[in-house]
Amino acid sequence: MLVNGGKKIVPSFIDRVQDRNGITIFRADSRTCGGCDNVAWNDQAPPELPDNRAQIDDPRSVYQIVSMMEGVIQRGTGRSVSVIGKPLAGKTGTTNDSNDTWFMGFSPDLVAGAFVGFDQPHTLGRRETGASVAAPAFRDFMQAALADQPATPFRIPPGIELVRINPASGALARPDEKSAILEAYKPGTEPGSSNSGMVVSGNVPSSSGLGIDTFDSDGADAAPQRVPATGTGGLY
Repeated sequence: MLVNGGKKIVPSFIDRVQDRNGITIFRADSRTCGGCDNVAWNDQAPPELPDNRAQIDDPRSVYQIVSMMEGVIQRGTGRSVSVIGKPLAGKTGTTNDSNDTWFMGFSPDLVAGAFVGFDQPHTLGRRETGASVAAPAFRDFMQAALADQPATPFRIPPGIELVRINPASGALARPDEKSAILEAYKPGTEPGSSNSGMVVSGNVPSSSGLGIDTFDSDGADAAPQRVPATGTGGLY
């Protein structure tokens, strides 16, 4: 529900059941598809089903979390996954005494999780963590699963600014800073703005354009955008 822009998902173990004659007697997807029954295939375009999932959070807020989780792979505990060379996000997890290790991650179109631990809780070893044990399992799975897939970037909803930030100070990066990273902000909350709650040395105004790339902020000063924009494929 993070990567799809904050739309509610109801998990299902069984998608569809057919009887011995091929008649569907159960389908988890309850959406109505007009004209989908008894249709001959003549190379026509597939039907477009309505997306009636509930919007449970602001797409801008959930994208900010996705952006943070991209950082886990780019420069955090999930760095071992970055060798895949495609946009991915995720998070490691390790419980007390290294009894359980996790890596939950996703591309724009595929979510997967890896758990490593014993059936009866027991330490995996003092130095074992989600980064050292579970992340490599996730990496190997996604390497194979995405081998023939394009490097699809994560979709950025309207009303998000990507701002160049100094990773050490959290302040706006100077134009010549090679170590700067991009962080996602709602307009008016980036460092140095009146709503950020952060004082930047030199009092650089956000209107100066220093380090700020605006993708689409239409309507950002009014009500939050509730519907994600069309993107580069996937589950939006």
